[in-house]
Amino acid sequence: MSRALRILLAITLLLGGVMSLSAAENAPLVRGTAITDPDLLRKLDQSDALSIPRLLLPERNGNVPLTSDVLFASLPQLKEIPPAIDAEFDRYIAQHKRGSPSETIGVGEGFDVQLFDRGNLKSAHTRFVLAGIVNRMDRAYVSGESCGEIRLIYRLARFYAGADGSDIATRLPMTFNLVMKARDAHQLDRNGKPVTCAEVARRWLDNGDWQGLIGSHSAPYDAMIDRIETNIQISIAPKSALHDFRSDYLLKVFKYDPGTRTFVESTLENQIDRDRILADDALRREFKDWLLTPANLREFDRGTALIPEKFLTKAAVAPTPAGFDVSDLQPEFGMMQGEKGEGGSDPLFTADDVVGALKRAAARGVAMDNIRSVPGFQRRLNDITCSGCHQTRGIGGFHFPGVDWLTEGASNSTTVPASPHFFGDQVRRRDILTAFAEGKRPDFSRGFASRPQTRGSQELAGTEYQDGWGAHCSLQNAGSGTADKSFTSWTCAKGLTCQPAAASSRIGMCFIKTR
Repeated sequence: MSRALRILLAITLLLGGVMSLSAAENAPLVRGTAITDPDLLRKLDQSDALSIPRLLLPERNGNVPLTSDVLFASLPQLKEIPPAIDAEFDRYIAQHKRGSPSETIGVGEGFDVQLFDRGNLKSAHTRFVLAGIVNRMDRAYVSGESCGEIRLIYRLARFYAGADGSDIATRLPMTFNLVMKARDAHQLDRNGKPVTCAEVARRWLDNGDWQGLIGSHSAPYDAMIDRIETNIQISIAPKSALHDFRSDYLLKVFKYDPGTRTFVESTLENQIDRDRILADDALRREFKDWLLTPANLREFDRGTALIPEKFLTKAAVAPTPAGFDVSDLQPEFGMMQGEKGEGGSDPLFTADDVVGALKRAAARGVAMDNIRSVPGFQRRLNDITCSGCHQTRGIGGFHFPGVDWLTEGASNSTTVPASPHFFGDQVRRRDILTAFAEGKRPDFSRGFASRPQTRGSQELAGTEYQDGWGAHCSLQNAGSGTADKSFTSWTCAKGLTCQPAAASSRIGMCFIKTR
């Protein structure tokens, strides 16, 4: 029996055949699409079956989880990650640090803006613990052969001894996502037949055969690994007389190279290199022509556009808190009308450009589901990027921080494991899993990050995710102006009204009506 098979059989035994999510308030939403139960995650973590070293180096002897200092030093696959993160920190410091410490402007020691301690990545007292497992077969449009992705999400934690000698653990603001293919193209089931996307989806929906989590016993792990995604709270600035509270989150991606068995620094999906595009007239024209082509504009509208790598960057910083309207968010481009790029250059997209592109698409019979106005185009331009999405309805800069099962009594914790954006998207993801399981062609389209795509389901009705208290809504629908066609469905449930929640003329929140 192979080591991979023994590990997967151990997972099945630990799960007891059926997963229980009763401890989580949002269990019905994630059933079949994610594992968020703290007791189960603790068991999986303590078994070492799904630890990072076990998955990246299955031939490793020993079951003791590796601390950060040993992890990055002993696993050659990870050797390029620490220096790449260090380089981003150096760039961030150079861009922000100015003046003297007495001016309290800048980052690091002596300043009021403090950096994430990179020593935590080389410490014998920290390690990555399993914070959640998420099914992302809704991303099969990226690679149909792999049936989408399965994400193993880890959270960095520090361990130390308390005054009474007991072990204490504190989670740190960094996640480490090991992204696996949902299946390998050569993966076989117990009967020696190729595993289908339908079979993988059924295993998740049935909650019974969890060997579909990271592949089968016949598939080597190298064939299943796709990339690593890191998210670090690079800095934090408490509210002071000089500024409001702010924290920045550094996003990085490292693709797995099976030839060298290492993770190599890569571009972030759809994270446009704003400065480089605005500084290069030829590149600006090429990107503009590419995005406004009717076929590409249609995929952009559906949320399934894959922007060519030549336009992308290898790092992004997402600031928080962010506002409700796209104009309040970190501008990914500075490319819309009225905004200037580097050196005061003209904007890439004007309102006329967008209106003209929508008319050309309509003339060719290309219908738009979300982008029906210039503000709709601008919002999608922001939320299709990694940083823009993380700024929208996130918990700080994270969409999945996970439940803190390290804390005593975590099984009864009321802390939610993920953001409103994450939970609001679960109905759509389950709809795609169901289509796969039934052998149908899934609809991979998605709405805006601020508001879930309901697809006719009433499961989210009356909740903060759709139209209940705290949901995002269109102020124009509430009578503050002509309704924007991109947001006409952003209404509030009975008894609630859309009210301003920030300095935005377009997007508000659903609150109880007042006289």
